[in-house]
Amino acid sequence: MAAVAVAVVFAVWVIWAGPGQTSHGLDTDDVGYQVVSEHRTVVHTQISVDPGTVAECAVQVLDKSYTIVGWKQIRVPASDQRTRSITTSVNTVSRGVTGLIHDCWVP
Repeated sequence: MAAVAVAVVFAVWVIWAGPGQTSHGLDTDDVGYQVVSEHRTVVHTQISVDPGTVAECAVQVLDKSYTIVGWKQIRVPASDQRTRSITTSVNTVSRGVTGLIHDCWVP
C-alpha cells in the first residue's frame, strides 16, 4: 500500500513539475524589513522575473519563536523591467521580529 502511495505522489509531482513548467527566470532577494508596530511589519524585497511575466508571492512575518504571525499574498504585475523592488505592508496578530518572502510563483 505504501509503495502505491509513493508512486501516486511521484506521478503527481512529474505532471506538476514536468517539462512544460518553466521558472520564467524567477528569483527573489530579501532586502529588509521594518517593524512598524505590534500589528504591522513592512517587508522590502527584490523580485526578478522575465519581462512581461506576472508573478505572485507569499510574504510572511515571523515572531521570535519563528511562528508565522502575518501572511500576505501579493501579485507582481508584468513589467518591462526584469528586477523590481517591492514593499509590502503585512498586518500581524502579534509583534513580528522578521519579514521575508516565503515563496513566489508564476500563475
